[in-house]
Amino acid sequence: MSVWSILLIILGVLIVILAVLFFVGKRMQKKQAAQQEQMEAAKQQVSMLIIDKKRLRIKESGLPQMVIDQTPKLMRRSKLPIVKAKVGPKIMTLVADERIYDLIPIKKEVKAEVSGIYITSVRGVRGPLEAPKKKQGFFKRMRMKAMDATRSK
Repeated sequence: MSVWSILLIILGVLIVILAVLFFVGKRMQKKQAAQQEQMEAAKQQVSMLIIDKKRLRIKESGLPQMVIDQTPKLMRRSKLPIVKAKVGPKIMTLVADERIYDLIPIKKEVKAEVSGIYITSVRGVRGPLEAPKKKQGFFKRMRMKAMDATRSK
């Protein structure tokens, strides 16, 4: 076999893989859009007092057993942003959206949009919520330490 025939075979395999990924990605995108529509339809505004928030595995989270059974097996190992909150007289365990998890304050009252057991957005009851400070990257910290060391000399 010549080099060109081997390269053509590899190119053909790559094209087939890319086509499969394209169609699977399109299907997954449609599923996500349908789920997002359902969540938007079931959204409610709730006032709650945040007691605690942690990233826990789904089995350790304290969510209902029915929810744990419905999650895919691969998802059961990953850690979820879990929030314990007092909603009215009840203490509930909820799952927060990754984007808003850092915004949720502990031991403060917030107004949240909840869809089932999923918190989609959060607003402060008494004024805006404080955005957490972003962590500096490794190289930025090292550069700052080096600058401080040169200044002190």
